[in-house]
Amino acid sequence: MNHSPRTRTVAGCTLLVIALGAGGTACSSGGSPLTDKPYDATDQISFNGLSEDGSKADPDKPLEVTAHDDDRITDVTATDATGRSVTGELSTDGSRWHSTSPLAANAHYTVQVSTEDEDGAPGRKVLSFDTTKPTTKKRLSVTFGPKSGTYGVGQPITAELDKPVKDKAQRALVERALRVDSVPAVQGAWHWVDDKELHYRPKEYWPAHATVQVHSNLDGVKVGDRLWGAKSKPLKLTIGDSIVAVTDAASHSLTVYKNGEDINEIPVTTGKPGFETRNGVKVVLGKEYFVRMRSTTVGIAAGSSDSYDLPVYYATRLTWSGEYVHAAPWSVGSQGYANVSHGCTGMSTSNAEWFFNTVHEGDVVKVVNSDGDTMEPFGNGFGDWNLSWKNWRTGSALVAGTPDAPTPAEQARLRPESV
Repeated sequence: MNHSPRTRTVAGCTLLVIALGAGGTACSSGGSPLTDKPYDATDQISFNGLSEDGSKADPDKPLEVTAHDDDRITDVTATDATGRSVTGELSTDGSRWHSTSPLAANAHYTVQVSTEDEDGAPGRKVLSFDTTKPTTKKRLSVTFGPKSGTYGVGQPITAELDKPVKDKAQRALVERALRVDSVPAVQGAWHWVDDKELHYRPKEYWPAHATVQVHSNLDGVKVGDRLWGAKSKPLKLTIGDSIVAVTDAASHSLTVYKNGEDINEIPVTTGKPGFETRNGVKVVLGKEYFVRMRSTTVGIAAGSSDSYDLPVYYATRLTWSGEYVHAAPWSVGSQGYANVSHGCTGMSTSNAEWFFNTVHEGDVVKVVNSDGDTMEPFGNGFGDWNLSWKNWRTGSALVAGTPDAPTPAEQARLRPESV
C-alpha cells in the first residue's frame, strides 16, 4: 500500500518498525489490515462542536466527527464518566458521524474513533473533553410514585414530570432515562398517560417478593430548547405476597388467592341495575377503617328512593370515584344471592374485617361477569392492567405510536363515595 502522500502515515510506520524490529513487516506489503496495529488517525479526522484546544464542548451542540482524504470512519464510541453512551449516526460512506442524543452538561466524555484508509489499514483516535455547565436554569424534574415501601403485585410505577413534554423525540429521550430494575428481572414498559405523567408496569403482575428500584438518568441532559434534566429522588419498592381477589358478580362471590392458592371464598353483593360494578382489574389504592358514605356525592338526590347516608367500616378503596370493598351488614341477606349495592362490593362485617387485614396497597381486585363498563385505564385509580400488553406498549415513545391524552373525565380526581 502507498502512504507516500501522507507524512503522518509514513512517520507512524517508521516508529512502528523501530519498536517492532523484525515484526516491522506489519506495515509492509505483506501485512494484514486485520492484524496491523492501528495508526494515529489524528490528522485524518476532525471534531466539530469542541473548543479550539479540544478540551471543552457545548452540550447545546451535537458532536461531529469528519474523515479527510480517502480515510473512512468505521466506528465511534462516546461515553461519559459513568459509562453512559452517546448515540449517533454514521454516514453510509463513512465520511461523517454525528451524535443523535444530547450530551450531558458539566460532564467528562471519552470518544474513540476507528478509521481505515483506502488500503484497509486501521486507524484510531481517542479524545477526552469536558462539557460546560448548563446555559439555562429551566430544569425538568421527575417525581416517582408511590412512596418507597411494600406493595402488591399489581402496583404500577408512576413518573410525574414538572413540565410537559410533547415532542416524540424528547419523550423518547426522557423515557430512555427513566430506569426500572427489578430482581427477578421482568419485561416491562413505560406508557405516557399525558404530557406530564408516565406509568410503568410489567407485562404480567410483579413476581411475589420482587425488589424494584427506579431512578432517573436525566440530570444534566438536554431534553429540549433551554430545557435540561434535573436530579430526581430514586424509588425502591418491595413486592409482597401475590394477593389477587376475583369478584364474580354473577355468582355473587369473591375468591381470594394468595400466591396462587385459594384461601377464602366470600359471599358478596355488587352493583344493582343502574349502578353496576365496573368489570376489569383494579388495584387497591388504600384502606380506611371508617368512611361516611353519602349518596349526594355520586349524584343521588337526598330523600330519593336510592339515597343513603351510612357509616361504613373496613373500607378497601379501589377507585377515586368511590368504589370500595367494605362491610355492608344491612345487605347480609342478599350477599351470595343478589346484587343490591350502588356499585361497591359489600360483605358481612367479619368478612370485610378479614379482607381489610389481608390485602394491602397494590394488591389486585378483578371483577368479572358484571353488566357494568370496564374500569378505565387512567384517571380513576390504577386500571393499567385493563390494557393488553400490545396496547400498553403503543403508549411508549420507544415503540411506534403515541397515545392520545386521556379525556377530561379520565383526568378527574374526584373522591365521591358509593355503597
